[in-house]
Amino acid sequence: MPLEQPPTLQDFFASWDLFADPALAGALAGAVLGALGVYVVVRRMVFLSAALAQAAGFGVAAAWFAQIHLGVPAAWATPTVGAGLSSTLAAVLMTGGDAGLKGRRDGWLGGVYLIGAAGTLALGTRIVQEVQDIETILFGSAVAVSPEDLRSLAWMVGIIGVIHVIGLRGFVQVAVDENGARVRGLPVRLLGLLLMGSLALSVSLGTRILGALPVFALTVLPPLAALRLAPNVGYAVLLATLIGASAGFLGYISAFLWKLPVGAAQTLCAAVLLAIAFLAGKILEFLHNRSAHRHGHIHGAGCGHVAIRHGDHVDYLDDGQLQHSSNDGHEIHGLASHTHTGNGQACHTDALNLPSQAQPHGHGHSHVHGAGCGHPRIAHGDHADFLVAGRLHHQHGDHCDDHGPVDIVD
Repeated sequence: MPLEQPPTLQDFFASWDLFADPALAGALAGAVLGALGVYVVVRRMVFLSAALAQAAGFGVAAAWFAQIHLGVPAAWATPTVGAGLSSTLAAVLMTGGDAGLKGRRDGWLGGVYLIGAAGTLALGTRIVQEVQDIETILFGSAVAVSPEDLRSLAWMVGIIGVIHVIGLRGFVQVAVDENGARVRGLPVRLLGLLLMGSLALSVSLGTRILGALPVFALTVLPPLAALRLAPNVGYAVLLATLIGASAGFLGYISAFLWKLPVGAAQTLCAAVLLAIAFLAGKILEFLHNRSAHRHGHIHGAGCGHVAIRHGDHVDYLDDGQLQHSSNDGHEIHGLASHTHTGNGQACHTDALNLPSQAQPHGHGHSHVHGAGCGHPRIAHGDHADFLVAGRLHHQHGDHCDDHGPVDIVD
C-alpha cells in the first residue's frame, strides 16, 4: 500500500477557493496587530495584548453561555459582540484609572489575564457542545473563516489604518515621550484613547477569528523584529505591518503543509521572522562598520560621530560602540561597569515639575529608552545605556536609572 504523499504548496493554491478566506484573515489580522504592537512594545506593555485577548475569549464564551442557558437571542449575544464588550471593558479598567495603577500596572494586566483565562475555561464546562470552539479561542485554530468574518476584519483594518496613517506622528510621539507630546500641545488623552480603542477592537476580533495565542504572538514578535531593523518608531510601524501580515499568511500555509494547529504555526512563523530580523540586524551592523572604515571613513573632528574622552584618548560613538582609530588599526573599546547614582529620578525632569527644555540633562518620566527613542545607544559593561546630554541613562523596568557621566568632547 503506497504511503500517503504529503501536501504541497501547489496543492494549497489549487484549493485557493477553500483556503482564501482564512489565509487572508491571517494576513489582515497580522498586519494590524503588528502595527499596533509597536506602540505596545515601545511602552513596555507587551502583556497588555495577552490580557485583552484572554478577556475577549471570555466574552466569546460568555456570549455562548448567554444563548444556551439564559435564553438571550443569538442576534444579541453574538461571539463578536461578546469579545468586543469584554475586551473594551478590560481596556477601560486598565487605563481609566491610570494614576491609581502607577507602579501596579503589571499586576492589573496579570489579573485581567488570569480572570479571562479561568472564566473562559469555567464557562467551557457549561457549554459542552461548544468545547471545540473554546479550545480555538485559547490556542487558535482558524481552519475556517466565514466571508462575513473576513469582511468585518477588512473593514476594521481599513478604518484603523486610516486613523493611524493620519495620526502617525502623534501616536509615535505619545508612545516615545508622552510629556514631550504634552509640551508640544498634542491631544495626548485623545491619542491614547484612540490607540487603546484600536488595540481592543483588533484584539477582540482577532481573538474571535484566530485565537488568543496567535493574537498575542502577532502583537509582540513582529514589532520586536521591526524595531531590530527600523531606524525609528515610524518606520518600525510600517515594517511590523509587513512582517505581521507575512507571519499570519505564511502560518496558515505552514499549517496546511505540515498539518500543524494554525495558531501554533502562525506563532512559530512570527518567531522565525524575528530570528531572521535579529540575524539581519547583526549582519547590517557588521557591514556598516566594515564599509564605513573600508571606504576611508576616519574618525575625527567633524566626522559626524559623538566624540567621547576615554582614558587618555578620544573614541567615537558609532552604532552603539566606542570606536577608535590607532596605528594598530580599527579598535572597539568598551566602558567599564557603571557607577549607579542610586537615584532613578535623576533622569526625569517631570519630578521637578519642569518641562524637558528647562532641564537639558533629563527627560519626561514617561519617556522609555529603546530603539527609535531619539537618544544614541552606547554599550556599557554587560548592558546598553542611552546618551542624554553627557550622561548615561539606563532603562530599568518601568523607570530610568542614571549610570553616571561621560566626557563628551565638543
